Amino acid sequence: MNINDCYNFDDFRKLAKKKLPAPIFHYIDGGADDEVTLNRNTDAFNDCDLVPNILNSVGEPDLSTTVFGRKISMPLFLSPTAMQSLYDPQGDKASARAAEKFDTIYSMSTMASFSIEEVANVSSGPKLFQLYIHKDKSITDDLIERCSRANFDGMCITVDTLVAGNRERDHRTGFTTPPKFTLDSLLSFAMRPGWVFKYFTNKKFELANIKNKTDKGTNIAKSVMDYINEQYDPAMNWKDAEYCIKKWNKPMALKGVMSVEDAKRAIDIGCTAIMISNHGGRQLDGSRSPFDQVKAISDAVGDKLEIILDGGVRRGTHVLKALAAGATACSFGKAFLFSLGAGGQKGVERLLENMQKEIRRNMILMGCKSVKDLDASKIIYRD
Repeated sequence: MNINDCYNFDDFRKLAKKKLPAPIFHYIDGGADDEVTLNRNTDAFNDCDLVPNILNSVGEPDLSTTVFGRKISMPLFLSPTAMQSLYDPQGDKASARAAEKFDTIYSMSTMASFSIEEVANVSSGPKLFQLYIHKDKSITDDLIERCSRANFDGMCITVDTLVAGNRERDHRTGFTTPPKFTLDSLLSFAMRPGWVFKYFTNKKFELANIKNKTDKGTNIAKSVMDYINEQYDPAMNWKDAEYCIKKWNKPMALKGVMSVEDAKRAIDIGCTAIMISNHGGRQLDGSRSPFDQVKAISDAVGDKLEIILDGGVRRGTHVLKALAAGATACSFGKAFLFSLGAGGQKGVERLLENMQKEIRRNMILMGCKSVKDLDASKIIYRD
C-alpha cells in the first residue's frame, strides 16, 4: 500500500499506523477519557441528510470562500497541530507547501517543530497562527510580534486547553515531547526502523517557537499533558483574549467556542471569526460535537462572524453539510496528520486533492454553483 492507494481517511490512517511508532500514532488517533466525543465529532454528520436540486446547469462550481481576509480555493484548510516533525521530518514545512499548492490555509501551532520564520521563508500561501496564552506573558507577546513581522494572515487563540484533557492512550504509551526511548516503548520504535532513521538523521526535534523561552518540550522531555499544565495559564480570561486581539490587530478567531453565548461575546471583544471546536475530542469528553453546534451559533451570529467548523471532517460531504448549516469553512487535523505520517508532503497533497475532488463532485451532484448556494434548504436533520 502506498499514497496512491489512499482514497479516504481510513486508508491514510492504516498507512500511517504501519509507518509510525505506536506512541506517536496513538497521539494522533486518540482522545480524552472514553473517547465518546472523539467519535461523536464524525458521527454527528450522519444525523443530517443532504437534499440535492437537479438540472441547475452547474458547470464548473466555484469552491472558493474567504476567511481571515484571504480568498482560498476551497472551504477547507489545515488545522493547527503540534510537533509535525514527529510524523515527517519536514513537518510544518511540508504541510505549508502542500496547502500553498492547493491555495488554502496552513495553520501553525505554538508547539510547532519549525519556527514562524522558517515556515514563512518556504511558503507564501495563506497562513494562520494558533496562539496559546502562557503563564509567562513575554512568550505570548513574542509570538504575536513575530507573526506580525512574518506577515501571517490571521491568528486564533485556543481557549479550551486551560488544563490538559485526560488522554489515557498517552499515559499507556508513554508519549513525550521529545520522544523518550524507554524499555516499554523501545520495541515499538525498533519495529519502525524507517521512522527511527529519519528521526536521528534530520533536524533535532524542538518546539521551535518557544525553545528560547523554555527548555521543556525541547531539551527536557515532557508529556504533552504535563507541558500544558505547567506552561499554559489556567486563569486565562476574556480580558487576556481581548488584549491579544488588540495587540494583533488583524483577523482573529477564538478556537474552542462551543456555545452561542461565547460566540456573541467573541464579537464584543473584537473577534472576526470563531472556530467551533472541542480540540478533536482531546479535552472535555462528553461534550457536543462542532457540527451539533453550527446551526445554533450560525443562526445567532452568522452575519457578524466567520464561522469555522473544526473537528470530525472526513469527507467532502461533511464540508457541504457544515456550510449548509451555516459555517464559512471547515478545518481538519487528524486526517492531514495521518496523510503527513503516511507520505510526507506528497501525502498531504494527495489528501487535499481527494477532498477537493469530493467537494467539487458533490457540489455538482447537489446542483450548487458556488458554496453560497449551500444553505439551510440543502439539509434536513433526522429526528
